[in-house]
Amino acid sequence: RKSLARVSQTPGKTREINFFRVNGEFVLVDLPGYGYARVSKEARSTWRPLIEGYLKASEPLRGVVQLIDARHEPSPEDRQMLDFLAELGVPTVVALTKCDKLKVREVTPRAAELARALGLDDAQVIPFSAVTGAGRDELAEALVELVRAPTWRGTAESGPAGAV
Repeated sequence: RKSLARVSQTPGKTREINFFRVNGEFVLVDLPGYGYARVSKEARSTWRPLIEGYLKASEPLRGVVQLIDARHEPSPEDRQMLDFLAELGVPTVVALTKCDKLKVREVTPRAAELARALGLDDAQVIPFSAVTGAGRDELAEALVELVRAPTWRGTAESGPAGAV
């Protein structure tokens, strides 16, 4: 549905955590973006406790899908978030967005290049395009794997409330 979540043409407008129950199976959680947001550093810094607090405290959290624009080098914030997730031990998948803006023959080498630059396995990096649908099935499979995986926190299984 179009009105399901607030979206904007201007990056950085989302300043809250949005929860979406998917087919009664799991909850998809959309955290505020930080990379290309057109907001002050001060405003961006207020998101950090919100994001980190959620990631540290959410018991049903199964993993994270971090969105990175395939056309650009990872930002310092992208790297900082990946380091933070690795420190926590959160299973992480990177969706390389806007792959439709690259030539088809450039996508696979670019994904491999970014995986190396970020210190990730190639399997953790999924080229994706919301415009063409490329990578949609692979990303859906990765989400299913995250949701079905036992919790990484070492606590009891959380069932349908699992969050990604």
